[in-house]
Amino acid sequence: MKKFETEVRLSREMTLMDVTLIGVGAMIGAGIFVLTGIAAGVAGPALILAFALNGFVTLFTAMAYAELGSCFHDAGGGYLWVKEGLPKWNGFLAGWMSWFAHAVACSLYALGFGAYFGHVLQELGISVPQWGFLSPQKILAAAVAVIFAYVNFRGASETGKVGNLVTVAKIVILAIFIGFGLELLFGRGDWKQAFTPFMPNGWGGVFSAMGLTFIAFEGYEIISQCSEEVRDPKRNIPRAVFLSILIVIPIYLLVVVTALGAVQPENTTPWDYLALHKELALVRVAETFFVGGGLMILVGGLVSTMSALNATIYSSSRVAFAMGRDRNFPTLFSRVHRKQFTPHWAILVSLAIILLMAFSLPIEDVASAADIMFLLLFLQVNAALIPLRKKRLDLDRGFVTPWLPWIPIVGIATQLALALYMFKYSPTAWVVTAGWIALGLVIYKQYASGREIEHARKVRALERLEERQYRILVCASKPGTMRSLTSVAMAVAKKFRGEIIFLHVIEVKEGQPLMAGLTETTRVQPLFEEAQSLVEESGISSRSLLKVSHRISQGIVETAREEECNFLIMGRQKHPSFLERFFSSVIDSVIQRSPCEVAVLHGDLLRDGVRQIFIPFGENIHTRLALEMAPTLVAYFQCRLRVAMVLDPDLSPAHKERMRAGVKALLEKNAVPAQLEVVEDTDVLRAVVQRSRDADLILMGGRSGDFLELFLGSSLTQEITERTASPVLWLREYQERGSFWASLLRAPRQEENQHGQRDEGSVD
Repeated sequence: MKKFETEVRLSREMTLMDVTLIGVGAMIGAGIFVLTGIAAGVAGPALILAFALNGFVTLFTAMAYAELGSCFHDAGGGYLWVKEGLPKWNGFLAGWMSWFAHAVACSLYALGFGAYFGHVLQELGISVPQWGFLSPQKILAAAVAVIFAYVNFRGASETGKVGNLVTVAKIVILAIFIGFGLELLFGRGDWKQAFTPFMPNGWGGVFSAMGLTFIAFEGYEIISQCSEEVRDPKRNIPRAVFLSILIVIPIYLLVVVTALGAVQPENTTPWDYLALHKELALVRVAETFFVGGGLMILVGGLVSTMSALNATIYSSSRVAFAMGRDRNFPTLFSRVHRKQFTPHWAILVSLAIILLMAFSLPIEDVASAADIMFLLLFLQVNAALIPLRKKRLDLDRGFVTPWLPWIPIVGIATQLALALYMFKYSPTAWVVTAGWIALGLVIYKQYASGREIEHARKVRALERLEERQYRILVCASKPGTMRSLTSVAMAVAKKFRGEIIFLHVIEVKEGQPLMAGLTETTRVQPLFEEAQSLVEESGISSRSLLKVSHRISQGIVETAREEECNFLIMGRQKHPSFLERFFSSVIDSVIQRSPCEVAVLHGDLLRDGVRQIFIPFGENIHTRLALEMAPTLVAYFQCRLRVAMVLDPDLSPAHKERMRAGVKALLEKNAVPAQLEVVEDTDVLRAVVQRSRDADLILMGGRSGDFLELFLGSSLTQEITERTASPVLWLREYQERGSFWASLLRAPRQEENQHGQRDEGSVD
């Protein structure tokens, strides 16, 4: 049997606030705590200008991430954009550099933690001994890196509300630092002297400080990497990118102003004082504010370094995992641990790079190497934006970078200039960077280049699929139901020349990483292969999609919206138990809000085909949909069609004739190849059950999941479904739904009469 490929997606659960705080938390990491003192010694008071210019330079690349993140909604971010927009080797190199950049950033954060925690131990009278060439700071850095690599291996990550609280805590700590510092600064009459001379080391010091602290502005790109999990990414990704930058830049500027202006050292300048204390500069400044001020910054620094370390180990290992999955790296990197559901080999190799950089280089060179890598990576993203604008006109962009190509060209020029200028500050960092890039090019030429052909084929296949307009989404849950659901889907697809998408949603428990669901791919694959093998000979286009979500209903509705599906087909048992009815009704109450027509098949179609379809007509838009779909099913199954209408015998002859004429006109309008049967009976349920005995399929309109209707009691639609022996296909027309609470305030509807003249959702 032909092996079919299944696409895997993550559920969209992040709001605008969630993703904005992710960007803010990633930027307000260890950089501002660890590098402020070091950079002050390089630029002096002009560090204020360096941070402001870095914010300006960051905006150019932020526009590229905002535009591309708003229209590419897959996890991967810059790596995937460069891979599609630039020549083949650039894509590999972008991933290769991103992996190294995040790993080196981990080394920086680990060294920052070592400095802060070492100071805490020193205050407590605990000393960490020197071990060979390893200082106490490097020993502590190695220890915390190993700990958080293990945390990532176990699958625990700082996400959701916990991550938001950590970010808010960092902002509050810096706000307190700024508040006390500004009060102290402006309380002095000679505060301007702290900033004189403003540029003691000239523009060279400014440029060096910009390159050194550029990593403090890295982090907003993680917002775009989360695009696959963000609600309404077209709108929220650009907003989150710019909001995070607008929040962070003022905080950085105020921290630098406070640090330089509040301290009053003896016999030295404020910036030399900060440079003397390097990573602990902000701690020393805060100690002069109030009792416990230094402890507050220590707590902030420890939280920031641990938070940043945890996030960047995650990012670094996931880039390596993605490249292993794309076969740019050996498949070892794409392996997921059986119990922890994490890419353990990718984490282990990333940890080795982190420890190597932390052990071998001073913190200044580690920071410089990370800065250079990120500058070159962002340079590639800017370069990719220009051809992607022309190449992918089909993309629906939520933000459009103005003045193309000049904005990305300015971004490329400024980032390249900063990266090259860093050679003057840290030649060692440039040697490490150049060596890593050269090694990457060799690996690409000798190993990864041949595997790019497979990626190109995937892109071309996706482009062909995007040209389709009508899509049928089939929810694949159990092997026994696939033949029947696929038959209905094929009938609709042949009528509208549409594409069939087979969807299976894997539900992951709350708190468990979504990647845990990836282990289910092997189990689900036979289900997809069975369905697609049924479609293969028909010439109908089909593909399979595996969705990983914390809620099955959310995964189904999201997919229907993302794929712009026109029709949703599901299967259900004919005689659900109490618990099955409870859980299925909860799911269906959400599915009813999906923006497309819905069909729910109760039971299985006969293996030898459908010979007769029966429609019990009811006055509601869902039954009208059944009439519209009937010719499609009749043509596909080559079967007979019967339509029956049950009327109350006590109705006047004129009323009966008007109803019969109206239904007949509707049949003629929809070209339904059937004769109308008018049945007079006081019991609608009994009449329908009797008339449907010879049918192989009952087709009718009805609500496929009203919570109160299905849980507290059965509707006429549900009763017919359970009483008849034939499989039943429920059809629901797409409707805009109003507020549930508003509906409770409306005037009660008229009571249904005993003859079954019921409102929307019933048969008659």
